[in-house]
Amino acid sequence: QVPVVESGGGLVQTGGSLTLSCSAGRTDHDLGMGWFRQALGKDSEFVASISWNGGTTVYAESVKGRFIISRDNAKNTMYLQMSSLKPEDTAVYSCAMAKSPWTPVKKEEYMYWGHGTQVTVSS
Repeated sequence: QVPVVESGGGLVQTGGSLTLSCSAGRTDHDLGMGWFRQALGKDSEFVASISWNGGTTVYAESVKGRFIISRDNAKNTMYLQMSSLKPEDTAVYSCAMAKSPWTPVKKEEYMYWGHGTQVTVSS
């Protein structure tokens, strides 16, 4: 069983909104979680992370003020609310479970990864 599974990707117009979900198959409520994205032909980049209790969040500069990361531990689910989407937000978005309770920004600080969900923003 895959520890984390993303859903909610799709096609949206510039300026539109989309919410991604990440369901955790494990009840590791004491671990941080995060979102990364990879555009075609580019390296994977950090998007946002959230601490074990949702009390601390960290965002990449490119998404600050537009994206909101949250989690509902009762549902073992993390969310990424994306608004004011731009064509440069087009990528495969992957969620991951951290090795610690906090808000890491580096890939090597995560231990479980989902397969990703495609987000396409049309101009």
